[in-house]
Amino acid sequence: MDKKMDEIKEEIKIFKAQKYEDLEKFRIKFLGKKKGILTILFKELKTIPIYKRKLYGTIINDLKKKVQKKIQINNSKNFIKKENTLNFDSTVPGKSIDIGSIHPISILKNRIINIFRKIGFSYVEGPEIENDWHNFTALNFPIDHPSRDMQDTFFLHRNPDILLRTHTSSVQIRYMKKHCPPFRILSIGKVYRNETISSRSHFMFHQAECFSIDRKVSFSDLKKTIQYLIKSLFGEVKIRFRPSYFPFTEPSAEVDIYFKNKNNRGWLEIMGCGMIDPKVLKNVNIDSEIYSGFAFGVGIERIAILIYKINDIRLFFDNDIRFLRQFKSDF
Repeated sequence: MDKKMDEIKEEIKIFKAQKYEDLEKFRIKFLGKKKGILTILFKELKTIPIYKRKLYGTIINDLKKKVQKKIQINNSKNFIKKENTLNFDSTVPGKSIDIGSIHPISILKNRIINIFRKIGFSYVEGPEIENDWHNFTALNFPIDHPSRDMQDTFFLHRNPDILLRTHTSSVQIRYMKKHCPPFRILSIGKVYRNETISSRSHFMFHQAECFSIDRKVSFSDLKKTIQYLIKSLFGEVKIRFRPSYFPFTEPSAEVDIYFKNKNNRGWLEIMGCGMIDPKVLKNVNIDSEIYSGFAFGVGIERIAILIYKINDIRLFFDNDIRFLRQFKSDF
């Protein structure tokens, strides 16, 4: 036992680490929890006669201190693990990472979807390239309606007429053809109209279309749904409904809100709405004697202009990073 202690003492004395791995192997060899030499010796003390146990315990403790001191001395050389070796100058300032943001139109789109999901509406989408039947005929547009003219609609093909949809109301037709009432549906997407581009108009914009079909749906249900949407987006504001005309709804109305800012105040139109015309229901094989429904459409850009106080609709499509950076707080 004495010879073994002397050998351990000598090995500790002559040890000198050249790298971090050498130091770690030395520590594990002597102080490892399971197979460390000194750990095993401490366990073997139980087998040594009591009168020798104190002496050997003192010797083993002394060896442990020598190992710890050796590790401390060698560790002062600041050995670094290979996997943490720095291959660059750590004093050089780091590169900044630009945090992106969701586009303002997408922010409002997501908000509107969440608003309507809370009251049981499902979200669906439809194709942007449509045919005449889904975009006009099934929605009760007369054959001589101005919107069917080339100067108002982007036609991709004539006879048969294939076009870029002028509204998301075409989603109504597609959904109602394949499903039986009752249902509550919201659809949002791009629509296209042959308009002159200016600060207030664009040939493309995003429209949210909302429609509900069930037994005994009334104009009162329509008003309450629109009031819920406007209050969720704008807070407490004045709302008014003005009689209007749309081929696919009867009765129909325009919805205005009373909006004011530093420069001006007054009534602003934000959407059209109405009760779905029985002819439209007939076109999709829904019995208007049993079911009724409402629908309304609102331009996302128009809402964004009011909420974010933007004076030029073209900013939404210019991809100017200076403009888009302003919406990081909504991310």
